[in-house]
Amino acid sequence: MENKTARLTLLIAPNKKKALEHLCASQDLTPSQVVRQLIRNYLKQHGVEYETELVKKTTAVHPD
Repeated sequence: MENKTARLTLLIAPNKKKALEHLCASQDLTPSQVVRQLIRNYLKQHGVEYETELVKKTTAVHPD
């Protein structure tokens, strides 16, 4: 997951929000996880590339 996040606020009908929450709970997912996946799929479908932040692991090298 990316280290920095940005907030996306959207409006949704209360009945749709409740249905989404119930479905997500039944699949052991959060609504945020589902929305992030939808966004990734939408960007991929339209050929939009974006940078992702990778966690870099550094290995200390000790001189012999």
